[in-house]
Amino acid sequence: MSDEISSIEKEIFELTKKLNALRKSSPGREVQNYKFATQDGETTLLAMFGDSDRLLLIHNMGQGCRYCTLWADGINGFLPHLESAMSVFLVSKDTPDMQRSFANSRDWRFRLASHGGGAYAGEQTVMEGESNMPGAVLYERSGDTITRKNAAIFGPGDQFCSMWSLLGLAGLDEGDWTPQYKYWVRPEQMDDGGANLIE
Repeated sequence: MSDEISSIEKEIFELTKKLNALRKSSPGREVQNYKFATQDGETTLLAMFGDSDRLLLIHNMGQGCRYCTLWADGINGFLPHLESAMSVFLVSKDTPDMQRSFANSRDWRFRLASHGGGAYAGEQTVMEGESNMPGAVLYERSGDTITRKNAAIFGPGDQFCSMWSLLGLAGLDEGDWTPQYKYWVRPEQMDDGGANLIE
């Protein structure tokens, strides 16, 4: 059994190298300069690049999705590393104020922008026919030209959330475990009396 596991792990490693080589050589396709809402006012896709020629947009379904929250929690942990290589924004349909409030509750450090469920969500989706699917899109710019280089869908078992691989080591998968917003369960009897308890 351990030999078979090792063999499959090596195969996945080699296939991942091949996949990343294909992604690197992908010509991409030109896209328009979409507009987004932020707490500081309107911004554009081009402006979101800042000083970088690469822009990673994390497509988040919004605060109502526990799975999207799990992915963002994980990505937030290595956000400074990502931002050393590219500009990174988290986008969702939620309003800018709602985004910031939820991000603060999770200690997220992402720069945030709202597409409001408009043209961007439908035209730049990571899954054909779905306008609010979680995933990531990598854009590159040359002057004022924006190219959609690569995209990927987020889902249980993917390579973008290390939680699933770690659960896999324990023989657990999405059928065995579901992410929650909080893992504290209120005891039936509070030893401190329970006054002013916020769950």
